[in-house]
Amino acid sequence: MDETRLKKLLLRMIDIYSPSGKEEDILVFLKNFLKRRGIDVQFQDVDEHRHNLIVAPKGADIAIALIGHVDTVSAYDLEHYMAGEHDGDIIGLGAADMKAGCAAMIEAYLNLLDDFKEPSLPVALCLVVGEEETGDGAVRLMKDFTFPWAVIGEPTNLCPCFESYGYVESQISTQGKRQHASMAGRKKNAVKSLLDSLIRFTSYVESRRPELIYNIRDLSTPPAGFAVPEYGEAWIDIHLPPDAPIGEIISELEDVVVRPEVKKSGIPVLFRTHTIDAGYTLPDKGRVQDCLKEVFAQMDLPWQPGPFPSHSDANHIFSAGTKPVILGPGQLENAHAQDESVPYSQVVQAAVLYHEFIRRLLS
Repeated sequence: MDETRLKKLLLRMIDIYSPSGKEEDILVFLKNFLKRRGIDVQFQDVDEHRHNLIVAPKGADIAIALIGHVDTVSAYDLEHYMAGEHDGDIIGLGAADMKAGCAAMIEAYLNLLDDFKEPSLPVALCLVVGEEETGDGAVRLMKDFTFPWAVIGEPTNLCPCFESYGYVESQISTQGKRQHASMAGRKKNAVKSLLDSLIRFTSYVESRRPELIYNIRDLSTPPAGFAVPEYGEAWIDIHLPPDAPIGEIISELEDVVVRPEVKKSGIPVLFRTHTIDAGYTLPDKGRVQDCLKEVFAQMDLPWQPGPFPSHSDANHIFSAGTKPVILGPGQLENAHAQDESVPYSQVVQAAVLYHEFIRRLLS
C-alpha cells in the first residue's frame, strides 16, 4: 500500500464538500485521479445533474464489487468541516461515513491492478451518490450492473457484517384549528395531540418493542405567533433488527399512535410510512466468508461478525439480488457527529484487508 498516496487522497476527499445532491465536485476529482493512473472510468447517470462513478471490466463478468458512497450529511459548521489530523486520527466531515472507506477501496483497487492485468480483473469499483438521502445512486447502480457479491465500506470498526438492520421512515401529523393563544387549553390543540401521540409511541416501543431503535426528528408547526398552530408533524426514523416483522410492527404502531388519540381528542391524526427498507441476513458459511476469515487471521484482526445496526446502500443492493458484506474503517457512533473522525491506521488496515481478501477470493 502507498500510505502517503492514501492519506493525501483521503484528506483531499474530505476537503471537497459533497452533501447529498451536490456530489459533482468530488466525482470530477476522483475521475481525474483515476484517469491519471490510466484507469478507464465511466459515469452512470442517476438524474439530470448527478451520476455514479464506475470502474468495471469490459466484456467480462464481475465477481465482486467494492462499493462506497461519496456523499455526506450537510455540514454542522461550514467554516470547520474540512480535514485535519490529531493523534493519529483523520478529522472532518465524512471522515468515517464514508470517505475513509472509499479511499481505502480506491487504494486497494490500484494495488489489485498491479496484481492482475486490467482486462482480467473481474472486480468493479463503484462510487455512488445519494446514500444519505434516498439511496438513489445504489438503486441506479443495480439497474445496469449485476454481480454476486459486494463489499460496502460503511464504518464497522473493521468488524464484518453479514446482517443489516432494516429501516422505516414514518411521519405523525395532527390537524386542529388555529385559535387565540389564550384558548390553547380550552379547545382542540393539534400540537398537544402530536405530543401525546409521540409519548404513546415512545412508551410502546420501550415497553413492547425494545429491540427497535428510534429517532424523533424534524418536529414542526406552522409559524403561529400568538396563536395555537393548526397543524403539527414529526418524522421518526426506526431501525429494526434483520428478522423483525416490519409489516406487523407498522400496524401495531398505527394502532397505538392514531386510534387512542382520535378517540380522546377528536383531532385527526395520521401515521404515514414513507420508506421501508427491509433488513437481511446472509449465511455465516461459504467460500467468501471463509476467504475473509482467513485474511482476518492473517492480519491478526479479531473475527467478530455482527449485524450492522443501521440501513445503508447495502439494503438496496441486497434487494436487487446481490449479497453485500458491510465492512469498513471507523465507528458508526462517530458518523454524522460534529467531531467526526477515523483512525488513519485503520484506514490503512482496511485497504490491506480489501486487497488481500479479493486476491484470495480470485486465486
